[in-house]
Amino acid sequence: MNKYTFSLYIQSEMEKETEQIQRKDLIADWQSLMRTFIRPEDDASRSTLIKYMEQILFGLNDFLKKHVGITEEISLKELSEKFTESRINKNPEKKLAQVITDLIENIAPHAVNVASPYFVGHMTSAIPFFMVHLKTIAAALNQNVVKLETSKVVSIVEKQVLAKIHRLIYGKSEEFYQEHVQNAQTALGCFTEGGTLANATALWVARNALFPPKNGFNGIEKEGLNAAYRAYDTTRCVLFVSKLGHYSFKKAAGLLGIGNQNIIEIDMDENNRIHIECLRKTIKEIAPKSGKTRIMAIIGIAGATETGTVDPFGKLAEICAENNAYFHVDAAWGGPTLMSEKYRHLLGGIELADSVTIDGHKQFYMPMSCGMVYFKSPTIMDNIAYHASYINRPGSVDLGIKSIAGSREASSLILDNALKIMGTQGYALLIEHGIETTREFAQEISRRPDFQLVTRPELNILTYRICPESMQKKLLQADAAEKRTMNDRLNRINTRVQRKQREAGKSFVSRTTLRFGKDPRDNMVVLRAVIMSPLTSIEILKDILDEQEELFKRL
Repeated sequence: MNKYTFSLYIQSEMEKETEQIQRKDLIADWQSLMRTFIRPEDDASRSTLIKYMEQILFGLNDFLKKHVGITEEISLKELSEKFTESRINKNPEKKLAQVITDLIENIAPHAVNVASPYFVGHMTSAIPFFMVHLKTIAAALNQNVVKLETSKVVSIVEKQVLAKIHRLIYGKSEEFYQEHVQNAQTALGCFTEGGTLANATALWVARNALFPPKNGFNGIEKEGLNAAYRAYDTTRCVLFVSKLGHYSFKKAAGLLGIGNQNIIEIDMDENNRIHIECLRKTIKEIAPKSGKTRIMAIIGIAGATETGTVDPFGKLAEICAENNAYFHVDAAWGGPTLMSEKYRHLLGGIELADSVTIDGHKQFYMPMSCGMVYFKSPTIMDNIAYHASYINRPGSVDLGIKSIAGSREASSLILDNALKIMGTQGYALLIEHGIETTREFAQEISRRPDFQLVTRPELNILTYRICPESMQKKLLQADAAEKRTMNDRLNRINTRVQRKQREAGKSFVSRTTLRFGKDPRDNMVVLRAVIMSPLTSIEILKDILDEQEELFKRL
């Protein structure tokens, strides 16, 4: 046992002894339960709650700087040793004041400070301070939006919010939205817990639309995949997406029973978008005129997770029309770019999609977790409608009728009010800051001889790697074997530098592996930066590069 571990052990034993003394006064009887249920136990709990909640509600940024991510180096193994108790006590262990203090002092410092402007490695960022207020109110109201009886006006608000974002994507006429905004018989989309379920919902609709009821067949939702294949003289159905497609599509294919090996990944072109000619060629090879293989969907990406690139939606829509295929766009990341008049053209053609996924907890800057999926047709979600005698009755306006989720919180209430506070122009400023700062970052990387820009930014994501200028020149002249040897060395260097920088705790850039060709020896480990915090400046990004250069030189 080292000195640090021994210190932890002594501290833990002292805490246990203190808690045992305090626990003598903590008994789960009816009187104490009522007191705990409806109000703080005592003035100490109230003052502790006010002390920290006041900081969170009115000084969120300062609170996070002070309490989150400011931590001494401690391994996950050492942390896990403090969380091994698996029994729930019969009587209460702690009062509210103790629980809050424990969260702030013992949990928060070892959490990840995603709000830091130096945290530029993932699609999770700082949230505006008012989001905490809205989330608190939504939690306090505790509306369950699956059913009108447990949400009432919140369900009505949700349909309005869905219409607002649908209009942002599809831009239908005023008459269209007046007809459908509060129409109980139609649906413009639905909220989910995240992009994964949103994508799964879209493909669920696509699958059921591909195998609808007909004479002698009650539809795939009732009879299942085998019966559907027999009814339609089919042996398999496939989906096409670029190799940068999110792994949620494989999950969805497994859940829907079509098998994730039937997700056909298409190579990218030189701009890291789906290669249109490769897609056309693959469709001809894989879907012969006999009809035994059917195309369930073709998927475009608006902001690939690894590179931030956007597929050519107009061309994908043409291919879908030629093959009578469903067209889905995964805009979980890039969808909010539509609010920027300056950059919405980057998503040109998205309005041609049959469905579009957007995540609220990404570039709508909402708290975890919120996903959405929108449909061009207001009736296509009838393909997944479910009813029950006690809930979601036929003819009702319950939103759970056409949703993969059962019970669900009112994320729509948070988004609705965020839109009112920010407006499209407020969100546009955030989007534009991210895109333009990322472009500046790309220029800075290109100026530094120890770095190589791997994928140029289209939105606000880029990849690069440590690759000294001398090695870049050698790679241009090397044969295949030499390239692989050098590439392997560079992969190890970039992996080590990224780990060291993460462990140092000053900043964070993520790491991913880009695939080039079928041979894994050609894979490239790259550093991945995601610029979405309005607090992240080019000066901060220069600091991050300086730190990486220093770590590289030490290696």
